[in-house]
Amino acid sequence: MFNREALNLPNAITIVRILATPFVLWMLIADNGQMTWLGWAAAILFTLFMATDALDGYLARSRGLITDLGKLLDPIADKFLTGGALVALSILGELPWYVTVIVLVREIGITVHRLVAAHHTVIAAAILGKLKTVAQSIAIPLAVIPHQQILGDWSNWLNIITMTVAVLLTIISGIDYIIGYVRGRRQSDGTA
Repeated sequence: MFNREALNLPNAITIVRILATPFVLWMLIADNGQMTWLGWAAAILFTLFMATDALDGYLARSRGLITDLGKLLDPIADKFLTGGALVALSILGELPWYVTVIVLVREIGITVHRLVAAHHTVIAAAILGKLKTVAQSIAIPLAVIPHQQILGDWSNWLNIITMTVAVLLTIISGIDYIIGYVRGRRQSDGTA
């Protein structure tokens, strides 16, 4: 799984995203909701790192650089970035803890299962998982970026709607993952 072919540009981008995430989260928490330059930098970097998820995936697919390492690290990088941002937002009192807990339970549970199942097979993300990631990559930056300062308080509804969609897709994609895995195991047990 971890060979020379795994050391490529898409995987390097993913690793940089993992390593840089703690600095983004530190800036967000250090800003303490005041939206100084630290808060703006955290919002911009968070959005940039979410965009690199699409970039590394595109590079891997278009250049034939898909590796088992990338299939494992990419979801971990996503969970680390989005989960960390949710925790930071809850610490700052800008997001209810129950939302963070629901998302983290699903994300950590599926990621741990992927790592355990990787001994037998690598489980790629399904379409609902990708939609969930897209929804989170819209909802979380909207929660991080102080658009209320620009658009006014009515834009808080935008946060509520996008975060609700993201949480619903998180739950639905988690259920879909479990059902898909159970079906796959039954089929492989039936053919063995």
